[in-house]
Amino acid sequence: MSHDPKIIVALDFPTAAEVIAQAEQLEPSLCRVKVGFESFLHGGPALVDELMELGFEVFLDLKFHDIPNTVAKACAAAANLGVWMINLHAIGGTEMIAAARTAIDAQDHRPHLLAVTVLTSTDQGQHEALGFTNTIAEQVSILAAAAKDNGADGVVCSAAEAPLLRKEHADDFLLVTPGIRPEGSDANDQKRVVTPAAAIANGSNYLVIGRPITQAANPVKVLESIQVTLS
Repeated sequence: MSHDPKIIVALDFPTAAEVIAQAEQLEPSLCRVKVGFESFLHGGPALVDELMELGFEVFLDLKFHDIPNTVAKACAAAANLGVWMINLHAIGGTEMIAAARTAIDAQDHRPHLLAVTVLTSTDQGQHEALGFTNTIAEQVSILAAAAKDNGADGVVCSAAEAPLLRKEHADDFLLVTPGIRPEGSDANDQKRVVTPAAAIANGSNYLVIGRPITQAANPVKVLESIQVTLS
């Protein structure tokens, strides 16, 4: 079994009880888990504690984006929960990212700090509708460089942009990629999707996968089948 599982299971459920029930169907040696807005608003820090007690490392996916002081305090509070990874929006700016890095470094526990580049639900048309004149790939590259230069440990990006970022940054700059769909899965609301094996080949370090695992009759079996494609 890997001591550094590449799969992060998105536990997006309407109640804390459902999050825990799903986690109990998973195996900590095969995956980490992601807690987003919905789950955290229902369960709060107690939910994170319970997941860690079950043996899981937690990616707290709250995508902070505010003035630097506010984000710094939020990151310090998140670090003190003992989570494995937290994130913020890179478009919040260099001062915000740097303030988050400083705040985390002052804590006893220092989770990985990731910066979100462009959401995987965004396509080129939506990108341009917001006033951007560059391509999504160009925007991702700009935001990733700003994140790296200001202390982020890596970025959240589409696996489609991972080859570009891997050329631009060393292997220790983490690439976490949502929008991962095993062969034959429904894309749901994701626009830029890639299979797990292709994502790893593209340079991704960690893969965020939700519904293909959480809606399966046997989530562990799906996890194991994906692991086979990664080896």
